[in-house]
Amino acid sequence: MSAENRRSKRRAVESVVQVTNTMTESSMGRIGNLSIDGLMLISSSPVREDALYQVSFMLPPGPGTPERTIEIGIHEQWSEPANVAGHYWAGFRIIDISPADRAALKAWIDEG
Repeated sequence: MSAENRRSKRRAVESVVQVTNTMTESSMGRIGNLSIDGLMLISSSPVREDALYQVSFMLPPGPGTPERTIEIGIHEQWSEPANVAGHYWAGFRIIDISPADRAALKAWIDEG
């Protein structure tokens, strides 16, 4: 999907931000980029097609935003092998986020 077709502004994550499946307390991978509507996950194992997950991650600090834990519900939209052997990319749509977490995520994205 080209950037022109995206609904929301995306921001690349410069540091390693691990995503934790809060139901299993296991790492799912790391965030490649974030938008107010979704995220791209980079992982060492494929995710289930059309699956729902409850996850958390530490939103990196920005000039006007402190580091904070974000908890969201996500729905897998697409996945494919990455350019690096043994790694996968997956796109998720955010389907559940608290108003406070949404405001913090939006502020962080807007700073980028």
